[in-house]
Amino acid sequence: MEIELEDQKRAEIFKTLSDANRLKIIRTLQASNREMTCGEVGAQLSISKSTVSYHFKALRAVGLTNTRKEAQSKYLSLNQETFNKYLPGFLDSL
Repeated sequence: MEIELEDQKRAEIFKTLSDANRLKIIRTLQASNREMTCGEVGAQLSISKSTVSYHFKALRAVGLTNTRKEAQSKYLSLNQETFNKYLPGFLDSL
């Protein structure tokens, strides 16, 4: 049962990662090695803030990113625990 649940989680993660923009966002967060706002990520990738926000929602839903809200800004970072558990070595391959 536990393995089935983990496989289901992996399938959700891979489905989410099947979008090139999401891979670019993860690569950008990994390279920056810090929290970033949607605006910062969008500016680096030449993607609108609303598009970045849409993709972050999908990444957060499967546990790949963390979001911290401060005043009007949302700060995003990679959830290392999820990558370590379900995708060990993945970030090094980017």
